[in-house]
Amino acid sequence: MSRVVWINGKLVPAAEATVSVFDHGLLYGDGVFEGLRIYGGKVFRLEEHLKRLYESAKAIWLEIPIAVDALAAATNETVAANKLVDGYIRLIVTRGAGTLGLDPRNCDPRVIIIADTIRLYPAEYYENGLEIITSSVIRNHPAALSPRVKSLNYLNNILAKIEGIQAGCIEALMLNHKGEVAECTGDNLFLVKDGALHTPPLDAGILAGVTRDTVIELAAEAGLVCHERPLTKHDVYVADECFLTGSAAEVIPVVRVDSRTIGDGKPGPVTRDLKELYAKLTYA
Repeated sequence: MSRVVWINGKLVPAAEATVSVFDHGLLYGDGVFEGLRIYGGKVFRLEEHLKRLYESAKAIWLEIPIAVDALAAATNETVAANKLVDGYIRLIVTRGAGTLGLDPRNCDPRVIIIADTIRLYPAEYYENGLEIITSSVIRNHPAALSPRVKSLNYLNNILAKIEGIQAGCIEALMLNHKGEVAECTGDNLFLVKDGALHTPPLDAGILAGVTRDTVIELAAEAGLVCHERPLTKHDVYVADECFLTGSAAEVIPVVRVDSRTIGDGKPGPVTRDLKELYAKLTYA
């Protein structure tokens, strides 16, 4: 069926869903966004995603011209209008159209909701695991732009993604300015060592992932200890298991990093269990 897109209060055919060439989201990557999943016709963790969206906007002095409850209702309306049972939502807030200069004072913020299907990784990667590399592109310095702001400017991540693709890998690990493990280009990272989970802390320069938080909660319920601590590439290489989390990726195993085999080279039992628990939760 033909998709419709919600733009500033109206549902319009996708082919007619446009933004101004003077929009600062296009000109400068000035705006914020969220990626959400739809399972069984319901938006997963909508409240958490909206909270992060509004916090990101506040951090960059961007006022979202719609109340949280109204945006939640508009999101559900868009899902229903597109008759999606399972799919993906992209919530976008741009600074809006203004002048060709950087000055944002005359901009009129624009809210966009896109709902469609998605397939981030082929099914065999979930069964057999990913191979990734460590990119030479580091995460942005947190003193320049907080990594907790999910901004429209993803050039940092895109450059690392390109480097991974050029190396024959679909994903790449990024370090922070201290040389510590941060996250991948679109996903948070977890390690399993001696039966416990290990993941970089928020101050390692990572996005506060909604799926990351969900997996930590599921791990606690399953009796698994999760350590949020600084990690190095060595920790990754000698881990028993490794997996990535993200709204689009969900829970996906990693079996090789920088040509080092992780564990026995197959998705491990903890990863498989958490992947199953996450799948059950999404349709609960």
